[in-house]
Amino acid sequence: MDKKTKIISAAVLGAAAASLPVRAALHKEPKTDVPAMPPEEVDLARYRKNLSDAIKIKTIAGKDEASTNYDVFYEFHAFLKERYPLMHEKLELTVLNKAALMFRWPGSKQGLDPIALLAHQDVVPISQGTLDDWTHPPFDGVDDGEYIWGRGALDMKNHLIGVMEAVETLLAEGFQPERDVYVLLGNNEEVMSANENNGAVVMCKYLAEKGIHLDCIIDEGGAILPVDVKGVIHKDLAGIGIAEKGYADIEVAVHAKGGHSSAAPNHTALGKLANVIRDIENHQFKAKISPMLWQLFDTIGRNVSFPVKMVTCNLKLLKPALTLGLSYVPPAASMMRTTTGVTMASGSPQANVLPQRAAAVVNFRIYPGQTVEDVLAHLRKVIRYKDVEINLLPGWKNPSKLSPTDSRAFQKIGMICKSMNPNTIVAPYLVMGGTDACHYQDVCENIYRYSPFRVSTSLLLTTHGTNERIPVACMEAGVAFFKRFIRELSKAEEA
Repeated sequence: MDKKTKIISAAVLGAAAASLPVRAALHKEPKTDVPAMPPEEVDLARYRKNLSDAIKIKTIAGKDEASTNYDVFYEFHAFLKERYPLMHEKLELTVLNKAALMFRWPGSKQGLDPIALLAHQDVVPISQGTLDDWTHPPFDGVDDGEYIWGRGALDMKNHLIGVMEAVETLLAEGFQPERDVYVLLGNNEEVMSANENNGAVVMCKYLAEKGIHLDCIIDEGGAILPVDVKGVIHKDLAGIGIAEKGYADIEVAVHAKGGHSSAAPNHTALGKLANVIRDIENHQFKAKISPMLWQLFDTIGRNVSFPVKMVTCNLKLLKPALTLGLSYVPPAASMMRTTTGVTMASGSPQANVLPQRAAAVVNFRIYPGQTVEDVLAHLRKVIRYKDVEINLLPGWKNPSKLSPTDSRAFQKIGMICKSMNPNTIVAPYLVMGGTDACHYQDVCENIYRYSPFRVSTSLLLTTHGTNERIPVACMEAGVAFFKRFIRELSKAEEA
């Protein structure tokens, strides 16, 4: 490099460095006008009482009708009718799939696409051997003033009862929506995610047969997470799920001669299976930062403190390093690729018998843009033993479509969140688990997954686990959000 080139390069680098503080200062969210909304009436005492009592009804669905106690669900239906009489008087109720509830609140204007609020009635059972680990019995619905404890407190009777509270209160206030409003309560989300007997599948089919196209849907999925890093950021993050991963359980199996263990070969079927598992785990799917994830990072980056913005304003330059670094952090990697989890294995039925067939089950959570067929092709490519048996197990589903972030519904959700707390960041994200919402893709493009409850990450981890509970402090705002959602999204204005 000659002297002139060095001088020019130094000048360019110097100018870039000098402009960095300016770029960082300008790296902030565009200002948007958030109209003030009048306060909403919420009967918090009733909500607490009804959620507590709802938890006491053990609505656990079985994997088939024979193993489902429908009497418990009918008890829950009677409970809802008793506690929410206006809903049952003013709204049309259709029962499908034995226990799925479809409420229709007729709008005042015809020819408009309806809106829908989703929830599921069923909860997961308590893991065997963990009952004594609970602070309060999981189906007692204990309200100690700080939390309401029990199975379903976060997944998702809090959401379901919150929606019922919002509708009941709006009816009492004389509110009349312009669009039809549907409240769709599935009955077996936890056990039949892609089964034709899934309550959401049946309800969607019903809507499609009636020629009903939905303007927008809101279901579980996101939450309000406090993001507090001293000197960096102090905000609430409202993550709006605009898509969810697919799901597949795939069995891989190898065969061997078998026989008595006293004459064992160097490698039994289990030994061969170990190499198959190693091949699968050593060939993870490629990680990438999708436009959806990039929007999440960019939105957060515009809300950090000034010194940190010196970095976040240059995220595009750091994208390769960011992608590589995050791929080694499992929770972050799950947002960037199809994940691979070897979860189950089987071999010989007895210690002194060589296995004739050894098998493992691999769970895949499939990233949007890929399919179950892509996962099967990947396995066939990376496994060295080409005579491996590969079986796709029942219950699989492909990833959902991506819902737009420029729709009327997404913008309204963001507006409501910010009106309730100006210190809120609203950003799209990918839901790792499954919801009923994905089954409505044939009748709706604007599907959003968001539970409007401010809950810490540690509390969210109790979902499906021990000591599931919801803070009482976040409950009133949850009902207020649902009321505002219905008020705003049921208006006749077009998307």
